[in-house]
Amino acid sequence: MQQSLAAALLANASQAGAQQAATPEKPPLKPWLEGNDLVAKLEWFNPPASVNYAAGVVTVKSRPRTDFWRKTFYGYVTDNGHFFRIPVFGEFTFQARVIGKYAALYDQAGLMVRIDDKHWMKCGSEFVDGKRWASVVFTHEFSDWSTTEDLSQSDPVFWRVERKKDSIEAQYSKDGKTFTTIRQGYFPPFVEAQVGIMCAAPEGPGFEATFDELRLYKP
Repeated sequence: MQQSLAAALLANASQAGAQQAATPEKPPLKPWLEGNDLVAKLEWFNPPASVNYAAGVVTVKSRPRTDFWRKTFYGYVTDNGHFFRIPVFGEFTFQARVIGKYAALYDQAGLMVRIDDKHWMKCGSEFVDGKRWASVVFTHEFSDWSTTEDLSQSDPVFWRVERKKDSIEAQYSKDGKTFTTIRQGYFPPFVEAQVGIMCAAPEGPGFEATFDELRLYKP
């Protein structure tokens, strides 16, 4: 009796495993907005020196002495960087492919999520010590800063921010398919945020950055 019961359970488990293995993968999530449709809904916070729009591509020339930073180490508050954004409530994923003509210290281009001047995060490629770095800043009254090796010194990099629950993950990718999380940080939940592309030139005369493959995903 016990042997028969064990055999039946084993057969059921094997059948369930086979059914699970045969279950097709979920189709890839479709963007809520992308390309020209997304660019058309974005608005500037601190317009850049110049901007060009072409088939979902945004090319920006930043103004000199621009940045987003609050207090930590340097002691000053700067909130005049360029941010092309859309309001979104709840969880979302936003991504863009980014390339810039980085030349001066702290030239930066990437993504930003922002509630107000005291609560925001930014991530992207930043020029420090003569090379590009993958840079992430979280700000809750005070800014922090972390860097790691960028994926390329010459090619575009896909950047992605993913807002879930009370956090945001900053991710990057060379091909736009396989993303690596390089930072996760706290971000206030249940409040509308602005998300989009950003650039700034804290020390230099301004530089050109190009953004394409813009996509906004909503659950």
